[in-house]
Formats: sequence, C-alpha cells, structure tokens
Amino acid sequence: MPLLKRTSHIVPGLVLCSAVALAAYLGERAEMNLFGGKWIESLVLAIALGIAVCTIRPLPDSFRPGINFSAKILLEIAIVLLGASISLAAIRGAGVALIAGIAVVVVLSIGASYTIGRLLGLPPKLATLIACGNSICGNSAIVAVAPVIEAGSEEIAAALAFTAVLGVAAVFLLPTFYFDAGMSIPQYGVLAGLSVYAVPQVLAATAPVGVLAVQTGTLVKLVRVLMLGPVIFLLGILVKAETGGEDARTGYHHSLVPWFIVGFLATMALRSFGLIPEQVIAPMAAVSTVLTVIAMAALGLSVNIRSVAHAGGRVICAATLSLIVLGTISYGLIAVLQIP
Repeated sequence: MPLLKRTSHIVPGLVLCSAVALAAYLGERAEMNLFGGKWIESLVLAIALGIAVCTIRPLPDSFRPGINFSAKILLEIAIVLLGASISLAAIRGAGVALIAGIAVVVVLSIGASYTIGRLLGLPPKLATLIACGNSICGNSAIVAVAPVIEAGSEEIAAALAFTAVLGVAAVFLLPTFYFDAGMSIPQYGVLAGLSVYAVPQVLAATAPVGVLAVQTGTLVKLVRVLMLGPVIFLLGILVKAETGGEDARTGYHHSLVPWFIVGFLATMALRSFGLIPEQVIAPMAAVSTVLTVIAMAALGLSVNIRSVAHAGGRVICAATLSLIVLGTISYGLIAVLQIP
C-alpha cells in the first residue's frame, strides 16, 4: 500500500501517455493496411499526436508527474534494453579497414553536422541531437543521446520530426542516385548503409537494387549503429565534465556516466558474449520499442508547438545540409577503400 501511495501521482499522466502511444501504434497499423508499408513510424506519430493533444487542450497539472516519469525513466529503461539488440559479432565479416572507415565517417559527420547547426543558429543541444541522429541511426540515436545531454522536449521533438522526413526522402532518392551514378552494387550497399538512418529504411533503399545490396547495406548499417555506444559514453563524460557532475537545475550531483549508458553498454556486452538467451532478445527489443513510443508520447505532450514551428526552417536546413555532407563523406570512403 505505501508503494501505491507513492506512485499513484504518476498514474494519470502514465495512462495518458500510454493511450497516445496506442493511438500511434494503431495509426502505424493503418498505414501498413492502406499502403503496404509504414511511411511514418509510430515513434514519430506518438510525438505528433502528443503535440496535438497538448495544443488542442492544455493539460491539468495532475498529468505532469506521469508525463515526466514516462519521458525520463521509461526512456532510460528503453535505452538499456536497446543494448541487447546490438551484437559485436555483427562486425566480424566487415573487415578492419571498413570498420575503421565507418568510425571515421561517423566522427567526421558528427563534427560537420554540429558545426552546420551552430552556424545556422541552432542551440548546442539541438545541434548535437541532429548531428548524432544524422551520423549514427536517426531516431534511435536522438532518443539515446537526448537524456545524456539533458535536451528539452521541444528540441527532441524538432530533431525527430525533421530527421524522420529526411529519412523517408532518402529511401526514395538513393535508388535513383544508384541508377544515375553508375555505382556497383557493393558500392551502393555501403553508401546506403552509411547514409540512411534506420535499418528498415536501409532495407527499403537497397531492395530495388538486389540481395547483395541489401546484405552489404545491412552489415554496414549495423556497424554504424555500434558507434552509438561509444558516442553516448563520450558525450556523458563531456557533459559531466562541463557541469562538474552537477545538474544545473537541481544542484544534485550525478555520477560521471549516467546509469543507463552503463546499462546500455552492459546489455550490449552480455549479448555479444552470448549471455542473453536468443529467445529473450526479441521480447527485450519489443519492450524497448513500446517504452520508447510511450516516452515519445510524453515528449509530445510536453511540447509547445510554437517553439517547434519557430525552429523549423533552420532545423530542416541543418538536417538537409548534414545529410548531404554525410553522403559526400561516405562516397569519399568508398573511393578511398576502392570498394569494387
């Protein structure tokens, strides 16, 4: 009973976030039924629906504790579970040169994207979110990096919304580029794996070219996703070093690296060493996805749509230029490695 009393205040907001997440899932399912594919993922739909609810009718204060719990605690748990879906064994067949090249592309892309965002007047945290989302794995990277740098709800929503738009655009444009540029199938697979945000989008972009392109693109993409662990680890160290390990808003002293980063790396290591049973990995990934969508609904319910709209032009410009830079760097790697 004491536990119920202590947690009852989060119930209204948690229920609301769950309801918005369910509506997002139903919207994604409707897309599948109508169009045979999901053009807008439930994660982005949850944010959009949350913003719509918050805009149409301001929420009572009684919902705020549950919304904050969903946006922070549930998201951090989801990040820990996400580590179980990444295995270091995925890179064994890629070769040292390609692995090193992918790491260099990620580092250069993050630096270039962040610089572009700052030159366009974006706040440092928003520029960081766009840089990491663009350079690593789109929505997943943004979601994982956001709590590390303590980004605001509006910054997260803006980064996710415009990155999602570009991710869909890349799926349509890349196959056209392949046919016009005269690239080989392996070259195109590497380019798609390096420049497309999500694994399903890589599959969609490479499928028109053939099975070899799909296999190559997926492998490169998985190696690129593995860069998420080191990036959030380093960001955690940098942020805590700048703040002295103290939250400027509360004055509370944190450990050097947030717990969920350690948890993410730990579950990734357990998966890599075969200590997580294979039959458990899919359910863990499913729970991670559900918690993430609920957390995104909470973020949407915390967003002032006017602030997102105000940043829209600069954000889409920064994201677009960053994607072009990423594509250019990736094309350069293909030339340097002389991929046939």
